[in-house]
Parts: sequence; C-alpha cells; structure tokens
Amino acid sequence: MRLSFIIFILIVLGIYSLGNLYVCIRGLQALPSNFWFRISFIAVFVLLASSYMISRVVERTDIGTLHYLSYWAGSYWMAALLYFFMAVLLFDIVRLVNLGFHFLPDRTSLNYLHLKQIAFGSSVFVVIVLLVYGTWNASNVKIKQLNLNVSKQADAIKNLNIVMVSDIHLGSMFGKQSVATMVNRINQINPDIVLLVGDILDEAQNPIFRDNTGEPLKMLKAPLGVYAVTGNHEYIGGINRAVKYIESLNIKLNHDTTILINNAFYLAGREDKDINRFTNKNRKSLDKILQNVNHQLPIILLDHQPFGLNQAVENGVDLQLSGHTHHGQFWPINYLTNRIYEVSWGYKQKKDTHIYVSCGYGTWGPPIRIGNRPEIVNIKLSFVQ
Repeated sequence: MRLSFIIFILIVLGIYSLGNLYVCIRGLQALPSNFWFRISFIAVFVLLASSYMISRVVERTDIGTLHYLSYWAGSYWMAALLYFFMAVLLFDIVRLVNLGFHFLPDRTSLNYLHLKQIAFGSSVFVVIVLLVYGTWNASNVKIKQLNLNVSKQADAIKNLNIVMVSDIHLGSMFGKQSVATMVNRINQINPDIVLLVGDILDEAQNPIFRDNTGEPLKMLKAPLGVYAVTGNHEYIGGINRAVKYIESLNIKLNHDTTILINNAFYLAGREDKDINRFTNKNRKSLDKILQNVNHQLPIILLDHQPFGLNQAVENGVDLQLSGHTHHGQFWPINYLTNRIYEVSWGYKQKKDTHIYVSCGYGTWGPPIRIGNRPEIVNIKLSFVQ
C-alpha cells in the first residue's frame, strides 16, 4: 500500500474524529446536567463513532455476528454524523450572525437550556427521518434507458441491447438476496451483453468470500457475455483475491485490453486509475490499448473513474461507460462531485463520443441514498447499416 494512500486514510480519520468531537460537545451542551445521563450519552456516542473501525478489525476473524452488527451501526452512524454536523453547524452560524445583528431574543429572557433541548430533539428527529427515507430510496432501483446512435457499421449487428451496472459493492451491506434480485431485473431486460463497470466488490472482502455473496451473478444471461473492469475498491480490498473471485462468477475481466466481439465491435477495458496506489504498476494509456484496433468498427470503453473524458474523444471511442462517483450518494455531497468530475452522473456527448456516468447500483457505507436513486442502465445502441 502506497504512502500516499496511508496519508489519505489518516486525513480522513482525522476529519472524521474532529467531526465526531464537534457534534458530541455540542450535543452534551443540550443535555441536562445529570452525571449518569451524560456519561451514558458519551458511551453510546463513542461506541457508534468507533463501530465502523471495530468492524474492520474483526472482519478477518470468525466473529461474523460482531462484524455485521458493528458494520451496520458504524455505516449508519457515518450518514447520521454528516447530517448532525450540518445541523450543529447551521445552529452555530445562526448564533454567530446574531452576534452582529441581534435578531434572536436575549438569552436572559428565555429558558436557553430548554431551547437547546428542542434543537437537539428536532435534529435527532430530522436525521432519523432522513436515514429512513434514504434507506427506502436506496432499495428502489430504477432502470435508466438510453437510445444512442453510432455512425459506424457493426458487421451484421444492427442494434445492441446493453445493460450496464456500476458500483454494486458486494459485501456486508449488499448480500446474496440483493444480488439475486439485481440479477433477475437484469435478465428481464434480455440484454445482448452485460457490462459491470468496477467496484463489483466492496473493500471488506472476507465476508464476501465467506458467504459467497456474488454467487447469483453466475445466473446473468447475455448471449455476448458478461464483462467487467476493476474499480478502486477491488484494489483497496486486495486485487489478486478480488480478480480470482470475480472470474469464478463467469465474468470476463478486461485488463487494459480490447476484445473483438463477434467481429462486430470492440470492447475496451481499463484498469482502475488507482492501480498505482496499491501496486508497483501503472495502467496502460488509452492510445496503447487501442493501437491495434480497426477504428472502422464501433468501440465501447469501460473505465471505472470518469476522469480525462477527452482521451476517449481523441482516441475515437464511440461509447464510454463509467461509474465511481455515486453522484455523492448523500446530498449535498453531489455538489462536490459536480465540481470534481466533468460528468458526475448522466449522459454527455463530446463530438462523436457518447459518455454515460452511472450513479451506481449499490452503496458504499450505509445502504442509504439521498439525492439520487440507484440504477440499472439499459442502452439501446443502434449502428449505421
């Protein structure tokens, strides 16, 4: 594991710890002064805040129940912390503005502790509502349909029915039954080809292998095959084990290569952009991957992270499919992903290149989505005859 990734993890843990400390202190200020009440609050708070780390420690043991309980508690707490932090920050901003404009009643004329308790209770209620809604929303997958035209001939193929899915994140939050449900929905579309665009596995791999979570993926039906590329989470969890497991599910992984399918079109797949963070390797440049292809035939590119979209345009790619972003997964993080990526979610055409970035099927962390719904992408690709 590269030093840069370790530094990144330490920064994330530092921010997470400071966020927890901030919310905990402000929560304590809204509670009655009863000693045991406060001690109980701190104990529960610390347990929730540390649950995700506990789950990662026990992941490699046989204590499956403890792993699942701590993983679920810790994951949900991460989502709750985001919205508690926003609520506390909003209250503090109002208080700071009031110092200059004095629009709030004077503290001496009010029961200030009572107001804090109302704010505390209101925040808890709103956060619970958001978590419940987000859980429901994350389980209601939609089928996104696109009709696209490519100005190339694909031998005898006039139309190609593609199903694309990204960011499944098999693991403790996405079990075997959820996989079976996804497979059934994909098969109902009767795809010609199924394309899985990275992060098939979550980084916590031991529960996946132990429960054989991905087994229903063997039931995917597509006459032209099921293909995939790696995502960053396959590398975080351990790329060698991940590749071996994915290929055991009758999925063909495309490692920086092109595959000519039915002498009609090319499927190009790139290793994940983060390969150099976890190995001593660099992925191939796109021009090298495509150097021996016949550009008279259509080219479909799978690239997990949607960076450098102009590379696809410059190299004559007809359709690029990406994921990774989750479109933030939680509002308002989508505003951040919109700034980071040229396309955070959805369709864009650049010259003759069609680009679609999926917000994903599964979730990272809690099974919660607020601001977007998970999707299966069904692309009807038509070729010139």
